[in-house]
Amino acid sequence: MASITPYTQHGLQTDYAAEPMTDTLELPFKKLAFPLNVYAKALLLQEGQAEYLHYGLFQNAQTSLKEAQQYSTDLLISKLPPPPCRILEIGIGFGKTYSQLLQKGYDVFGITPNTIQVDYVRQSLGAEASVSLHSLETFSAELESFDVILLQESSQHINPLTIFNKALELLQPMGDLIILDEFTFKHQASEPSNLHGIDDIIALATRLGFELLEHSNLSQMAAPTLDYWLQAIHTHRQHLLHNLDVSTAQLDQLDHSNRLHREKYRNGQYGYALLHFRKKDIPRWRLQFLENEHSTHMQELFRRIFHHEMPIELWQWKYATENSRALGIWRENRLVAHYGGIGRSILFFGKHENAVQIGDVMVEAKEQSSLARKGLFYMMAATFLEHYIGYGKRYLLGFGFPNQRAMKVAERLGLYGEVGEMVELSWKPQLRSPLIQTHLKLIDLPTKTNIKAVNKCWQNMVADMQTSIIGLRDWPYIQQRYLNHPTQRYQIILIKNRLTRNPRGVLVLRYENDECELIDLIASITEIPLLVTQAKRLAALNKASRLFCRITENFTEYFSRTQATQQAIGIKIPTSIWCDGPTTELLKNHWWLMGGDMDFR
Repeated sequence: MASITPYTQHGLQTDYAAEPMTDTLELPFKKLAFPLNVYAKALLLQEGQAEYLHYGLFQNAQTSLKEAQQYSTDLLISKLPPPPCRILEIGIGFGKTYSQLLQKGYDVFGITPNTIQVDYVRQSLGAEASVSLHSLETFSAELESFDVILLQESSQHINPLTIFNKALELLQPMGDLIILDEFTFKHQASEPSNLHGIDDIIALATRLGFELLEHSNLSQMAAPTLDYWLQAIHTHRQHLLHNLDVSTAQLDQLDHSNRLHREKYRNGQYGYALLHFRKKDIPRWRLQFLENEHSTHMQELFRRIFHHEMPIELWQWKYATENSRALGIWRENRLVAHYGGIGRSILFFGKHENAVQIGDVMVEAKEQSSLARKGLFYMMAATFLEHYIGYGKRYLLGFGFPNQRAMKVAERLGLYGEVGEMVELSWKPQLRSPLIQTHLKLIDLPTKTNIKAVNKCWQNMVADMQTSIIGLRDWPYIQQRYLNHPTQRYQIILIKNRLTRNPRGVLVLRYENDECELIDLIASITEIPLLVTQAKRLAALNKASRLFCRITENFTEYFSRTQATQQAIGIKIPTSIWCDGPTTELLKNHWWLMGGDMDFR
């Protein structure tokens, strides 16, 4: 479920944070969570009634909000087939739309996760009212038991994939899904968005077997609602402060939030629309975001495809974190495809941003009927990119290390664009006397001295990376990535000045068979020759026949003094071009990536 903070919650139909109601039938303004308590009370004071908590559609400047809200509901009802008709209303508000549907002869069932709304509707319409305390995620009913599903300003709080998957389960064949809500119409680089992208919603619906019957842009009619709230709250400000449990600071913040929201309507970033879908095709596969409880299914798929095990500890280390996501495709109860995303904090030209590394992309061979549109890889990748990557979304950038075949497929589908290439540098280990100017220390514990030294080396590196893109390499990352790895062991070496004791760099080495890989380094760029020299010596001491590292080609010039042998390894660096985000031209040859970024060995 999307997280909507109190100060940015403009969809007013559903509230997920209210306290239980114990009052009488009087509208429970004081029990509503902020800012719904403010909106409802201001509407009562301004109009004499507060029957709805959603946007109005204004036909002209003389229209009252009450009339505009009723016009919005009338428009929604006009899209319904005639009764008898079984309707599921998701998000019931104070029950006004629910009540009108009953009066018109519809068989309606309403759900909301809000205790206040359920109690109020049952008190006003009778205990037998067909409403229940459920979110869409937790609601269940017999398959194909509804003819219509309505979402009136509740879709913005629900994962779109959940909406369409539930609609596939609950709607009759040729059943209707009608959404009236706010959406992001245009993503902007500097503006995060809590609203679903309208183009993403439509694309996902089509991908999952729904036909778009109507797309009505109602933004100009809805936008005056924001002016109304600004004026009404200003007019009744003292009454609201005196009668509700709100502070001056809260009302100031709400005013600021509404003004920003109004500006986003004016510049076309946000808008209001009616979307009418019809369930046409039943997909052979079911697309679903994966959670911790699906880990055993992912392990089984991994074993079927790669013929060896992924330990459960490794899967949890990768994906059981707040900043990682995974998407899967099911045929009945069998997971047949997987698309993983491991979150990564980065510096993006000196600015802190969030990125995601795509990995563990798997499609069971017998399900891979096509790599074209409607193939499983396309279904997963397009959905993941739409939902998570780009301007205004969870991750600004996506990156990964696909093989040449996978990269070509993604490019042909218009999903990825190339922004760099990995190469391999190698050296012959060199046994030599210790360098008199430096001192080596093994880092294996989170002591204050170790933490301070690693962070100092990272800050030295940051100073050189202001025009680049690089994943954070501070102590929390080093500890989680290397020291806490569930299946691998790394040698982490701090190089210090022997006299001053100042840290000069950190090496991360990995030994396998008779080779040593320079997995990672943290230092000022000018220290790279020193670090390579120390790595060559350590590799020799550990009897490795070869030292090598993998790095983005655009940074190989900084290794030129190390007499490295360079070779291509055929691994391109992709970025998402499916949704609005930084262009390939901006990103081209700016990534610093090494072996430790490539995978999680």
